[in-house]
Amino acid sequence: MLQQTVVATVRPYYAKFLAAYPRIEDLAAASVEEVCGHWAGLGYYARARNLHKCAQAVADLGAFPRSIEGLRELPGIGPYTANAVGAIAFGLPVLPVDGNIERVAARIFAISAPIPAGKAEIAAAAQGFMQDKAARAAPGDFAQALFDLGATICTPKSPDCASCPWRAHCRAHEQGIAASLPARSKKAARPHRVGTAYVLMDEAGDVLLIRRPPRGLLGGMLALPETPPVAARWREAGSIEHVFTHFSLTLNVFLARRKTLPVDALRAPAATAALPSVMRKALDAARGALNHADNGK
Repeated sequence: MLQQTVVATVRPYYAKFLAAYPRIEDLAAASVEEVCGHWAGLGYYARARNLHKCAQAVADLGAFPRSIEGLRELPGIGPYTANAVGAIAFGLPVLPVDGNIERVAARIFAISAPIPAGKAEIAAAAQGFMQDKAARAAPGDFAQALFDLGATICTPKSPDCASCPWRAHCRAHEQGIAASLPARSKKAARPHRVGTAYVLMDEAGDVLLIRRPPRGLLGGMLALPETPPVAARWREAGSIEHVFTHFSLTLNVFLARRKTLPVDALRAPAATAALPSVMRKALDAARGALNHADNGK
C-alpha cells in the first residue's frame, strides 16, 4: 500500500485490510473482486491484484521464500519490495532503496546524474553501505535507520546537515551542493484526456455499475459505464477533474433516473458503493446535480 501512496492515506486502509484478512490464507481465499473492493479509493489497483496473487502463491508454498531470488518470483514483488522483505523480515544483507535512501546515497557520494536516468548508479552506490559490518549484522534496522535519516534530516529541501551523523563523510556537503541533489530531469508535460461517465439511478438510490476488465486502467474495479447502459433521458450533470500518474482526465458526467434498474444489472447503493476515487467524484457530481434539481433550484 505504501508503494506510491503516503502513510497518512494508507493508515486507515491498512487497518481495515488486516481486520478483513488477518492471515495470508484469508487473503488468498478471498475473491479478487472483494479484495479490490477493500482497496477502493486507494489507487494503483494493480497492487491489489498482485497482492492477491502473491497471497495465493505464498499459501500454496506454505510460507514466504527466504531468499531474494525466491521473493522476486512472487507476483508483484520487484527489487525494492524483495529487498525490504528480505532485510526487515529475514535479516538478509540487502538494502531496499526507496526515495529517502536514494537521496542519502546521492548526497553521500555526490552523484550528479539526474533521476530517473541516474537511479541505477545511485542504487548501486547505496548497496555499498551494506559492506559495513554493523549494517550486515542488522540489515533491517540499518535500512529503517536510513529511511528515517532521509525523512527527518537529509530531507529534499533544506537538509539539516548540522545534525547529520554522516556529515563528515558526505561529499555533497563538503562541496556545498547537498540541497541540489539528487538532480532531476525536467518532467514532460502530463497528457490530458477527456472521457464520459453515465450515472443511472433507481428510486431506491441504487446506481448501475460495471466491472472493469481485469487488466488496464482501474482493472477489476467497479465503475460507472462509459457509454449509455440503457436508452433514457440523459442530462448533463457537470464534469470532474482527476489526475492519474501518467495523465490528467476530464470526465463529463451524464445522469438519468428510472423506477428500477435492469434485472441483471450490477448495482450498489450510490452512497456507499466501493468505487475508485475518480468514479466516486463522478457519482458525487451526479448526486449533487440530482439534489439540486429535486430542491427546485
